Amino acid sequence: MSADGGAAAPLSAATTPHTAWIGLGANLGDARAALCAAVGCIDALPDTRVRRVSSLYSSAPVDASGPDYLNAVAEIDTRLTPIALLDALQSIELAAGRERPYRNAPRTLDLDLVRYADLQMQTERLVLPHPRWQERAFVLQPMAELLGAAILNALSDAQKQAIAMQRIEKLRPAHAWCALPPRR
Repeated sequence: MSADGGAAAPLSAATTPHTAWIGLGANLGDARAALCAAVGCIDALPDTRVRRVSSLYSSAPVDASGPDYLNAVAEIDTRLTPIALLDALQSIELAAGRERPYRNAPRTLDLDLVRYADLQMQTERLVLPHPRWQERAFVLQPMAELLGAAILNALSDAQKQAIAMQRIEKLRPAHAWCALPPRR
């Protein structure tokens, strides 16, 4: 059992990197700049590198009010454990001015650990894969861009119908909204 009361993280710091996918979103301030800066911050994490990012999308808030979001997904390789990666992502959010006044509040930056390799885990702090990733067009469209359409074909009819009702628009290809940092 871990210190936070959940099951111990099944992966320790690894010698071989694991691939993970991070959902990026923002709808306050200069959202594009916040997302691009977040990509740089993620790439600067220890034992982590951003492999590629999706195009930039605009989407209507889901289960919330407020301005439209800008969204993307980053595919990374990391040796960090899932909990260590979550902690690092939350630190990046805080540094960007993220506040959590209520559930689904508008935000300057939102970084969600969507998937970590093929790991399935559930603790008080982290559920993998993200429990709602297959219900959100703003995650699925960018993920399909990175992983292929098979990710959409695996959805149930109810999931496909739910995401079809969500407004999302592809704005810019990856290279046009955020250049990846030079390789270290």
